[in-house]
Amino acid sequence: MADKEQPLLGTSPPVYSNIMKIWTAFFYASASLLITIVNKTVLTTYEFPSFNILAMGQLVATVVILFTGKQFSVIKFPDFNSRTVSEISPLPFIYLGNMVFGLGGTKELSLPMFTMLRRFAILMTMIAEFYVLNIRPKLSVKISVAMMVLGAVIAAGNDLGFNFQGYGFVLINDFLTAANSVCTKKKLNTQKEMGKYGLMFYCALLMLPVSFFLNIGMGEMQRVYEFQYWTNIMFIIQFVLSCTMGFVLNYSVMLCTQYNSALTTTIMGCLKNILVTYLGMFIGGDYKYSLTNFIGINLSIVGSLLYTYVTFRPAPKSVPSDPVQVLTHGK
Repeated sequence: MADKEQPLLGTSPPVYSNIMKIWTAFFYASASLLITIVNKTVLTTYEFPSFNILAMGQLVATVVILFTGKQFSVIKFPDFNSRTVSEISPLPFIYLGNMVFGLGGTKELSLPMFTMLRRFAILMTMIAEFYVLNIRPKLSVKISVAMMVLGAVIAAGNDLGFNFQGYGFVLINDFLTAANSVCTKKKLNTQKEMGKYGLMFYCALLMLPVSFFLNIGMGEMQRVYEFQYWTNIMFIIQFVLSCTMGFVLNYSVMLCTQYNSALTTTIMGCLKNILVTYLGMFIGGDYKYSLTNFIGINLSIVGSLLYTYVTFRPAPKSVPSDPVQVLTHGK
């Protein structure tokens, strides 16, 4: 009986779980690609004056979509209670900061350099996973991450369009992305009743008044009110799309993090940046070419491809570790 039951112990996980891992990673990469291009167009091509207002628009869209979905019983999440804030903290502040500084970096830097500096989020996520979630990456993962970061450093070292404020925004965004990924993974594991929809809804809802009063205090509302393209149909379409895609992106982040690791979510965001990097050399018109910068960009991209291979390749079949079993099979 024992011999017959042994194979059950080594049964591989259901096929659908692997499909969900791949699908959610692809969904996140696609959403991240689209919103990066749309945000760049709104903030740079149309010169929209406030990335903070755009962030607030994304918060509003998230609250409206999720609230409507709950009212029509399309989705479920718990009602607000006295424990809600403590259960999800500090995720709402990380959520807002990540959104604001990400948009700020998109506005200030060319897309190729923005995507290169985002590579540091991978290193930060890997370190955070080790200390918070006790996850130890494989050597092949460490090598691929090292290649990405080295390429980013080389590219940044010869960036002819250097922008100190933009670099600061992106590095803060990297730190908050790592914190958001790891914190989201932990909350999804410990606050199962809240779920991904509840986390998204209450993070956006709690930060909406904070964002509103900060924008009033900084005079952002007046600048946006005087913006010249409010009568331009193409701008309005892209502005609404940017706000809506903010929700889609955050949903895809939580979905990908739920079925994969926080590090995989971060890497997939950088992997889609391969396409964004090359497209960004033509979108926005603010990329300045140099040979060293271009070499660094491509080295970082090779690291991204290597990570994708070592992460999603099939795991090797296990071999018996008991010396007695090996000898027995050898006969």
